[in-house]
Amino acid sequence: MRIEQLGEGEPEVAVVGGIHGDEPCGVAAVERLIEERPAVERPVALVVANEEAVAAQRRYVETDLNRSFPGAADGDSLERRIAHELGAVVGDCLTLALHSTQSYEGMFVLVDGIRDRQREICPQLSVDALVETGHAEGRIFESVPDTVEVECGFQGSATATENAHRVAREFLVVTGVLPESALESGTPGADAPGKRERPRSNLPVFRLGDPVPKTAADEYEVFVRNFEEVLAGESFAAADGEAVVAEEDFHPVLMSPYGYEDVFGYTAERVGTLDGR
Repeated sequence: MRIEQLGEGEPEVAVVGGIHGDEPCGVAAVERLIEERPAVERPVALVVANEEAVAAQRRYVETDLNRSFPGAADGDSLERRIAHELGAVVGDCLTLALHSTQSYEGMFVLVDGIRDRQREICPQLSVDALVETGHAEGRIFESVPDTVEVECGFQGSATATENAHRVAREFLVVTGVLPESALESGTPGADAPGKRERPRSNLPVFRLGDPVPKTAADEYEVFVRNFEEVLAGESFAAADGEAVVAEEDFHPVLMSPYGYEDVFGYTAERVGTLDGR
């Protein structure tokens, strides 16, 4: 695990990339911040979590790091040992974890629950939606409870890399690490994908539901867009040409043909906006 710090003192803020080694956007954003070394107003930890998986361009080496928390110093896998170390380093920090997907071209936030800090931070990020996941065993929230995860776009794309850098700077401005002027000098122009006025008062909120399982097949298709409502009776996916039909209304999240081995993605319910409207 690579750890760099900007500023002096004990960091209370962190940015983490490389939790999954095949999602390069977060690593690029962290490395760019390290290289640029912007002047900071409070210290921040910059972390590339799973360096071996990054070097191998694999999601993980032995076990999924984001299912390995809290881990153990003598854990039985590389990722369980990294999880333990990461928790020790940034466990008390307000943390941004950067990811990418095979399901959605824009950016969205995942949190385990909406608390005061999430209410403050998330509307000030250039994201399309917030997904409240609830508790899931082994995720980073186990060790770093004040984490905001952002999916930055399609895995391996240049847009995801730029998105990750932009949202990292936005996060550092909101948390007081960087001055507001850092956004003017460090982000793409107003026509950049996902660019929004900040803060946003009507961020859509979705509550994650059940996974949508796949049957065994050689070819999969998904016909719907993430976050757009699917009505009961609608065909939203297919396995070897056989339609998968919604039994009830839902909003798809993290849904793609091949993003997961055993599921298409997840159902979700739209529960309002972050300001409660």
